[in-house]
Amino acid sequence: MRPAPTRWVAPMRRREFITLAGGMAVWPLAARAQQHDRVRRIGLLMVLAESDPQSAVRVAALKQGLEKLGWTVGRNLLIDYRWGVSDIEQARTAASELLDLSPDVIVANAVSSARGAQLATRIIPIIFVGVSEPVAQGLVASLAQPGGNTTGFTNFEPSIGGKWAELLKQIAPVMRVAVIFNPASTSVATQFIRSIEAAR
Repeated sequence: MRPAPTRWVAPMRRREFITLAGGMAVWPLAARAQQHDRVRRIGLLMVLAESDPQSAVRVAALKQGLEKLGWTVGRNLLIDYRWGVSDIEQARTAASELLDLSPDVIVANAVSSARGAQLATRIIPIIFVGVSEPVAQGLVASLAQPGGNTTGFTNFEPSIGGKWAELLKQIAPVMRVAVIFNPASTSVATQFIRSIEAAR
């Protein structure tokens, strides 16, 4: 089974961004061409706890991608982390703390952290990752014209639910499939469930 393609939400007019390794984040393109001696600052809102093994993997991918572009932590880059921001209010508080540090950009992992960041600022660019259906979830106006100060990446769309079901059938002749999700954390889970049901 091929992985679902990553979709890029069109760039904001205020800033241009380039893709980083692993789909973790983006960085102002103009910053590479000018003021390269200035230390840049990323505020990173992570849903995962710092102790989660995936956190280390994602942060390593981010740093590796940045280093390929000439940005090295401790030389011309600082990254400020806020871990375990799993709901909107936590994310809003964490984003406000990051704003006190004057970041150039905030990278928000998942819908809750992106929404919290949006509540904290309408000026500093916000890049979301790990978000399904950003238009349906109200993060951006459209994929082509996101509007505001928010843009990002989405790599899951509802049709992948059917692919998950097909994969289970290939692994074993499954008779029943249970789907568990938290309706408070996502408003689009039912779309994925419909595609799973259609694949039966």
